[in-house]
Amino acid sequence: MKSPEIRDAFLDFFKSKGHEIIRSSSLIPRHDPTLLFTNAGMVQFKTVFLGEEKRQYKRAVSSQKCMRAGGKHSDLENVGHTARHHTFFEMLGNFSFGDYFKREAIIFAWELLTEQFKLPKEKLWATIYEDDDEAARLWPELTAIPSERVVRLGAKDNFWQMGDTGPCGPCSEIVIDQGEDIGCGKPDCKVGCDCDRYLELWNLVFMQFNRDASGNLTPLPKPSIDTGMGLERITAVLQGIKTNFDTDLFSPIISSIESLSSVSYGRSLETDISMRVIADHLRAISFLLSEGLIPSNEGRGYVLRRIIRRASRHARLLGLEGAVLYKLMDSIVDIMGNIYPELIQERERASKVLLFEEERFTKTLEHGMKILDESIDRLKKSSGHIIPGEELFKLYDTFGFPLDLARDIAMDNHLLIDEDGFNREMEVQRERARASWVGEEEAVATIYKELLSEIGETIFVGYETLESDSIIKAILKDGKVVTEASKGDRVELFLDRTPFYAESGGQVGDTGKIQRDNGEAEVTDTKKEVGLHSHLITIKTGRLKVWDKVKCIVDKNARMATARNHTATHLLHTALRTVVGEHVKQAGSYVSPERLRFDFSHFYSLEQKEIEAIEDIVNEQILENKAVRTEILDIQTALKSGVIALFGEKYGEKVRVVSVPGFSSELCGGTHCSSTGDIGIFTLISEGSVASGIRRVEALAGKAAYDYLKQKRDELKRISEVLKTDKPFERVEKIFVDIKEKDKEIEALKGKVSSHSSSALLEMVRDVNGVKVLSCRVDNLDMKDLRVLADNVRDRLGSGVIIIASVKDGQAAMVSMVTRDLIKKFNAGEILKHVSELTGGRGGGKAEMAQGGTKDIEKLNKALESVYNLINEIKSHK
Repeated sequence: MKSPEIRDAFLDFFKSKGHEIIRSSSLIPRHDPTLLFTNAGMVQFKTVFLGEEKRQYKRAVSSQKCMRAGGKHSDLENVGHTARHHTFFEMLGNFSFGDYFKREAIIFAWELLTEQFKLPKEKLWATIYEDDDEAARLWPELTAIPSERVVRLGAKDNFWQMGDTGPCGPCSEIVIDQGEDIGCGKPDCKVGCDCDRYLELWNLVFMQFNRDASGNLTPLPKPSIDTGMGLERITAVLQGIKTNFDTDLFSPIISSIESLSSVSYGRSLETDISMRVIADHLRAISFLLSEGLIPSNEGRGYVLRRIIRRASRHARLLGLEGAVLYKLMDSIVDIMGNIYPELIQERERASKVLLFEEERFTKTLEHGMKILDESIDRLKKSSGHIIPGEELFKLYDTFGFPLDLARDIAMDNHLLIDEDGFNREMEVQRERARASWVGEEEAVATIYKELLSEIGETIFVGYETLESDSIIKAILKDGKVVTEASKGDRVELFLDRTPFYAESGGQVGDTGKIQRDNGEAEVTDTKKEVGLHSHLITIKTGRLKVWDKVKCIVDKNARMATARNHTATHLLHTALRTVVGEHVKQAGSYVSPERLRFDFSHFYSLEQKEIEAIEDIVNEQILENKAVRTEILDIQTALKSGVIALFGEKYGEKVRVVSVPGFSSELCGGTHCSSTGDIGIFTLISEGSVASGIRRVEALAGKAAYDYLKQKRDELKRISEVLKTDKPFERVEKIFVDIKEKDKEIEALKGKVSSHSSSALLEMVRDVNGVKVLSCRVDNLDMKDLRVLADNVRDRLGSGVIIIASVKDGQAAMVSMVTRDLIKKFNAGEILKHVSELTGGRGGGKAEMAQGGTKDIEKLNKALESVYNLINEIKSHK
């Protein structure tokens, strides 16, 4: 069977068993702060397992995109060296949410493997958790696996958990015996051996518990099933192939690498490893880039950068120089584009990002080689023989310089590397990385989860109205539940319904007032916590109590200003894609009443003509006064319509689509204008870089834009009045031309003055033991003019030694010069150093010319006078 047939067979089998086929979620679990990447099929169902979310189905099946690189679950360093390890892989899985449990999970798995996939029953084994007596009984009862092929293993092998926290439980692995010719050949080889003879095929997790941050296990609301089988692994077994890299999931990629490198796969172990690394990493790179991730120096972006650089390093080992990985991306699209259309949709943008990153890495390698060469030179001079681990890690962390490359270069120079020191620094970095991604999104506090279960979700009515009659359901003060709050208290208020929009999707939360007969509170912000709206309030008068009936009033002006900016953000997004290119992808946004900010993927600063074109497009849409439409659609219908969605955002089965007909259509839960004309006017006020490959624009709309442009007009008017012209640009341009002409005249005059000054100074030259020496002070010259004066004196002197100092603004500049005929006897740098040391200053230079300065003016004259004695001493000794 070919891999697409295997994937389809798995999905169709479970569909026939009443499972809903669910599309793969993003590799980037933006709403799960415990994970760096999606590493299992159950990640998108985590809230369902925890009882926090209900779906329309109780059985599901999926083929999930997964990554194991970085964080707790990382296979990065093993890739290429084994037959099975990958960074990116697909996990086939079936799931039960409190529906069926162990019995049905075992029956389904056995039927699929033996009847559908025709695997030999006598070759299959099962492992179970050592204390799971129920599973030990069910396997022989329900399948053809006898009890002697049911193996009990400890928690390390057969108690599964997704991360340090989250759903977990005992598991059973279905194992296939591939025969003695594949194994390690040891007489004691058995299930659990690290060799590939007894190959783990399918993990059936019996989800019973949730592990909290303290390690405590609590029963899940209903026992559930989570299974996972790697598509790459089952494909290798069904295709009768010993390694995953020889399956049809990898062979086309490896063929492309062979063509590009002119190196044959199978020629040597070393080149085979490099080809496997490139093939594996290309899949990870392609999928991560297709989801909008950008290489960076922290968190997920740092992992992507490491993967790209590791693949690039192995490309060089195959003799491929420069940027080459981007040329191989089409092979990934050809294999998987039909299954994952984002690969096709993002092909052009992803290719540009990869090319840009490869070119950066080429430069960093050059920098790294230079620094490593300097380290080696220092070692050789000091008779050392080990390159310190700290230096190696700095090369790796700063320049992405691979350790194995450093090792090879060290060996070429008969040196060793301090790998232990490197590993210590690496572990410190890993801890920093973990802190970076774990802290990327705050974990939801337990108190909000408890409140949600007690009072239920907040009903949001703010799309339809800016006012509502509501009931206070709960009050939090300093993170603790209270029943009432009084004047001056700052608390969080939770209502049964609310018109206040809670901060999300880049849009700030609403502000306003909450009133009752004998009390009023100012709402300073509104946040979203799980399914609750948290109103941050300050009580101005009276008191508020749980179960009070209150009147909620949103600040209309602030809401409308925010709506203008949010609708303008959508117009801006489309305008950017139109002007800059389809590769533009949103990387972040901020929408408030005052302004809007939009981050997007692009590699170069916007040109002025591009900025003007973007402004023109947005303002044209505003002038056309198009209706802004919102509608609720099921997610699949919305995506098929071509709506812009953000990868990694958690969308439900139903989504809200905000569109400007014929121009823009995005999935969005924010508040918007009823028509584009409501925006009034739009202007961009800044553009710059915020990260590698990420640009940021800031803009104003409505009254803020009008005030900004009015301020600019008034400034221009004041400039015109000062210049006494109605054409200020032409006048300023002429002034700059005049200034340049005056500067030339001033420089010419300075030259004449310097010439006259040099004539006067020549009269001060002394003959010191047959050498003409001038050591003097001419004040109120800057360094540039001082050098011009010294040059004139030297040229007119013909042969001699000069040092001139000039005091200006409380400090002295110094210049020392020696004519060419005397540089074998005298050194300008040494002479200047002599004066600098006497005056507590600094300076240096070459034999012919040196310069420096000091702030100790009192010692300057004496130091200059000492130069004559210095020259005499030097001349006498030579």
